[in-house]
Amino acid sequence: MTKRQSASKTESFTVSAVLPASPERLYKAWLSTRQHTAMTGGKATIVAKVGGKHTAWDGYIEGVTLELDPNRRIVQTWRSAEFPSGAEDSRLELLLDPVEGGTKITLKHSHLPAGQGASYKQGWWDNYFDPMRAYFSRRK
Repeated sequence: MTKRQSASKTESFTVSAVLPASPERLYKAWLSTRQHTAMTGGKATIVAKVGGKHTAWDGYIEGVTLELDPNRRIVQTWRSAEFPSGAEDSRLELLLDPVEGGTKITLKHSHLPAGQGASYKQGWWDNYFDPMRAYFSRRK
C-alpha cells in the first residue's frame, strides 16, 4: 500500500467546548504530568517541550509534542493502544481561545485509522472535556 492509499483511509474531526479556566491554566495543565493526570483521572507523563514525549490514560495514549505556541496552541502526535499495527500516528491540534466564562478549547484530530473517528470523538467528551470541566470548576 502506498502512502497516498494509506492517507485516504483515515478520518478527521473537530470538537470544541468552553471550559471554566483561562487559556494559560489550560495550556499549563495539558503540559503538566501532575495536572493532566488530575484533570483526566488517568495517569499521564509529559515532557513539556517540542520533541518531548507524552502518555495519557495509563499508557493507553502516547505521542510527541510537535509545536507549542504558549497559551494558544499545542500540536502533538497521538496514538492509542487501539491503533492497528502499522497505522501512522494521528495528529492532535489544540486551540485555546479566551471567551466569556473561560476558554473555548478546539481539538482538531486528524489521521485517525478508518472506522475509529466516532469513538474518539465521543472519547474527547467522556475522557477529557467532562472531567476537565469538573476539575477546573473545583479550582476557580
